[in-house]
Amino acid sequence: MDTILVGDCIDHMNSLPAGSIDLIFADPPYNLQLEQGLTRPDQSKVDAVDDDWDKFDSFAHYDAFTRGWLAAARRLLKPDGALWVIGSYHNIFRVGAALQDLDFWMLNDIVWRKANPMPNFRGTRFTNAHETLIWAAKSQKSRVTFNYEAMKLANDDTQMRSDWLFPICTGAERLRGEDDNKLHPTQKPEALLFRILNATTKPGDIVLDPFFGTGTTGAVARKLGRHFIGIDREASYIEGARQRIASIRPGVFEALQSVTPKRKETRIPFGSLVEQGLIEVGAQLFDLTKRYSAMVRADGSLVSGPHQGSIHKVGALVQGSESCNGWTFWHHERSGNVEPIDSLRADIRQKLDLLSA
Repeated sequence: MDTILVGDCIDHMNSLPAGSIDLIFADPPYNLQLEQGLTRPDQSKVDAVDDDWDKFDSFAHYDAFTRGWLAAARRLLKPDGALWVIGSYHNIFRVGAALQDLDFWMLNDIVWRKANPMPNFRGTRFTNAHETLIWAAKSQKSRVTFNYEAMKLANDDTQMRSDWLFPICTGAERLRGEDDNKLHPTQKPEALLFRILNATTKPGDIVLDPFFGTGTTGAVARKLGRHFIGIDREASYIEGARQRIASIRPGVFEALQSVTPKRKETRIPFGSLVEQGLIEVGAQLFDLTKRYSAMVRADGSLVSGPHQGSIHKVGALVQGSESCNGWTFWHHERSGNVEPIDSLRADIRQKLDLLSA
């Protein structure tokens, strides 16, 4: 399954089975249009992108190339598949227009803000401190994978924003050739791909990278238990990628699982806890500070003074609030410990999961 194909990306993509790919990550040529080399103030040469694979005769030539690989990508994606593409101001707007022309459905644009960008040595423009990523679904009807809860947890229980701060690839992660120069001028940091794959794929998914380069996508896919197909035509990049990926030990299956989205958890009504004897009829529930209390009735409702109704309604009424999550507001005593009643709901879910496994 995990494989690297050597040659033209469009040719190889057109030879793969239609509807076989879960996610595509693409880092295409940026078409930087550098007419002369870059130098620092001390006249030393900047190791910039000046390779033949980044040179196109015209914008029309670049646009035709872009439409070619995007059309091939669309054919390969499963109905619920999605695509990520990264670029700079030189190319990302042209790629975005092509995506919409081919009926991809835009989901987000992400700004990768570089913690350590290369300075603008000529001092003629703002420092290029970011790149843009587009996340697009195959169609408006696609139900793409988005591990929202996992991203929220990774961000200290706060919604993940569309501006991401990562350093550019440096140090031991940067692959180098025999001359100790960068093996690839635009090698992406693994942290960037880690977030993308963790957010928008599941273990076992197949990820395609048509511009594989030094194999960052494959390296991260292997760590996260995803399968990959990489395509590149440069022999030196491919050899570096193969050595890099061969040295990686796949992640342990249990450690690769994401939290179950709350909307996909089995619904357990409070009345089920009463029916199964986990909460006794007549038991007293209370908030964490024991300021408020309520009695449990046989039908799963609560009564507290003049207030009666569901755990959520009574929790809101006693506080004078518009709403309340009764599962976390109301507590009970178990084995001498004070716990939210949500812990009992978790017990039932675990038993149901074991029975259905």
